[in-house]
Amino acid sequence: MTARAGQGQPRKPGGGESSTMGAVRLRRVNRWQAQDLAGELVDLYRDSRETSAPEAYRLSGQDFLHRLTGDIRRPGFAMVIAETDGLVGCAFGFPVRSDSFWWFGFDGPVPTGVEQLTESGGVFAITDILVRPHPGDQEPARRLQERLLTDHRAALGATSVDQADHPTLAALRSWGWLDVGEISRPISATGLRVLVLPVGERAVARPEGQAHRAWTRWPG
Repeated sequence: MTARAGQGQPRKPGGGESSTMGAVRLRRVNRWQAQDLAGELVDLYRDSRETSAPEAYRLSGQDFLHRLTGDIRRPGFAMVIAETDGLVGCAFGFPVRSDSFWWFGFDGPVPTGVEQLTESGGVFAITDILVRPHPGDQEPARRLQERLLTDHRAALGATSVDQADHPTLAALRSWGWLDVGEISRPISATGLRVLVLPVGERAVARPEGQAHRAWTRWPG
């Protein structure tokens, strides 16, 4: 996951039409359009990672393309891009299956509210948010993530981040993402933090008590 912090409150676009962020337009693209944009997306990845993450957490362009290609093949893959006279940002991901496979390797029980939303098909995993610095608007990443989730009527966004990638974790937390625990996956030798982003009333009406506290558990 790649992220850049911003300020202010996002606008919520509707329907399938492009929306504006100052001089920046948001647009949904399908999997075939995403494939056509692969070269530009690799350049976007390189530019965004140069300014937003330590070198230890940057993939090569080829490794990023391999990961993107794998995600494009997933059922329900979706991407939103931000444009001016060229590509300046994107966010992409896929729905989390109701069989809870995405949560495999989670340390301890998955919080009850998260598990229920997963079973009902209300969780959407965001793989990456990539943004080039843009002087006209300081929060395209936040708006991209919200557009991606609202377009898919998700009640909860989910993502995983290397627990030592502090800039990305700080950016996500500043946008309202909540830390729910750690997950072990082959892609990371140091473990990944799992964060979720509640969207709308379905996520707000979550169980209280221990499950509620687990939604906001921060690493020690």
